[in-house]
Amino acid sequence: MRQGGASRRVGAGIGLLVALLVGLSGSPGVGAAQSGPDALRPGDVVRLAISGEETLTGDYAVDASGSVSLPLIGTRSATTMPADRLRQEILDAYNAQFRNQSIQVTVLRRIRVLGAVQNPGLYHADPTMTVADIVALAGGPTEQGRLDQVRLVRDGREMEARLDSPVAMQLQSGDQILVPERSWFTRNTTWVIGLAMSTVAIITRILY
Repeated sequence: MRQGGASRRVGAGIGLLVALLVGLSGSPGVGAAQSGPDALRPGDVVRLAISGEETLTGDYAVDASGSVSLPLIGTRSATTMPADRLRQEILDAYNAQFRNQSIQVTVLRRIRVLGAVQNPGLYHADPTMTVADIVALAGGPTEQGRLDQVRLVRDGREMEARLDSPVAMQLQSGDQILVPERSWFTRNTTWVIGLAMSTVAIITRILY
């Protein structure tokens, strides 16, 4: 009986230890660092502009592993820190390389524009742009597009997107901007009113 009880206690202790290890291995902070909503994601871009260094100036994409490879300073992890911190680290690294030269580092977020726009697709937006600017990148709305009902789609959820809203704080990489079409009645208001007036005139002639 004693041996059976001891065996059960040892088994329970081992089970508890295994559960604890499994829980730790799946928790944030153990293993790969977790990215926050403000961090860049694969497909985003770091835009580099250095005066007098045309061969270095260009757009550098964040790869599938979450890293961005930049000339002279090597590879940086882009998905494990806020975008502003990444930008400052890159800027500091290039300032150490080049003295008295203008250096600009801009992070561009990947945004998909859908719906009633001229050229739906993926676009890269910088923090100074508004939602209206991003819609303009897609060629602007079609004749059927409704700019008063633009929606932001994030993780399957829709929310209102004001045209004058800057993307710096509000939008996240992978967001979608949806420009809906006007309703059939709105698109054909003139035709509907004309038809109604004609119908009234016909009925009036018949009755009188």
